[in-house]
Amino acid sequence: MSKADLIFISNCKDILENGVWDTDLEVRPHWDDGTPAHTVKKFGIVNRYNLQEEFPILTLRRTAFKSCIDEILWIWQKKSNNIHDLNSHIWDSWADESGSIGKAYGYQLAQKSIYAEGEFDQVDRVLYDLRHHPASRRILTNLYNFRDLHEMNLYPCAYSMTFNVSGDTLNGILNQRSNDVLTANNWNVVQYAVLLMMFAQVSGLKAGELVHVIADAHIYDRHVDIVKEIIEREPYPAPKLTVDPDIKNFYDFRVDSFKLENYEYHPLDKKIPVAI
Repeated sequence: MSKADLIFISNCKDILENGVWDTDLEVRPHWDDGTPAHTVKKFGIVNRYNLQEEFPILTLRRTAFKSCIDEILWIWQKKSNNIHDLNSHIWDSWADESGSIGKAYGYQLAQKSIYAEGEFDQVDRVLYDLRHHPASRRILTNLYNFRDLHEMNLYPCAYSMTFNVSGDTLNGILNQRSNDVLTANNWNVVQYAVLLMMFAQVSGLKAGELVHVIADAHIYDRHVDIVKEIIEREPYPAPKLTVDPDIKNFYDFRVDSFKLENYEYHPLDKKIPVAI
């Protein structure tokens, strides 16, 4: 059975059984009807996914794989902050009339700085260092720019990625300040597992371990019953992910460069509400 499912089940049980509710506090998120969206949460959850063992996608319910890839390419490859460059509607609630989400996500990755070796944005600096300085302990990105927070329509949730090369293997740490466990946990895991695989392939490395560090892992009040139903299911085996081996340039990856083989999952006939 999928190890990603087992990790998800363990996290959800821990949050539901040992978490802290914020019902006595004033909260920013709300539901479409204006009701405050309260949560039960655990602080400081750390999960590890070995990408050499399996691809960490949930089978307890479907994770929209192609939409995940499209969004991670929108942020990291297109370096865009406009939803018109995205092929889904997941960011519509945070976009203005022009489609912009402000100085967030892709905008931050696109900002350039001058180094001794030349001028790089954050993504190209990672690519350069993986090829030329793999022993470096300084290969990381950061989207949480305090100077620009007031011009972001949503503060970055998954805000920092740290890369580390051990021998011929690329590992990574994803830092996340906030995680809506039902809607976004596996979505983010899938995205950053694929990102790690992309960087590894174009750098002549193997993808190793993705470590996911979550400061505030929470389940919304209107998600509790759905979560309880999902975690009682029996996981299927993890599917196999294949990546086009001919791609050697990060900017050549497309959604169709990735294929899931034998992806079995349990259907979910309930619509999951999203707090905004």
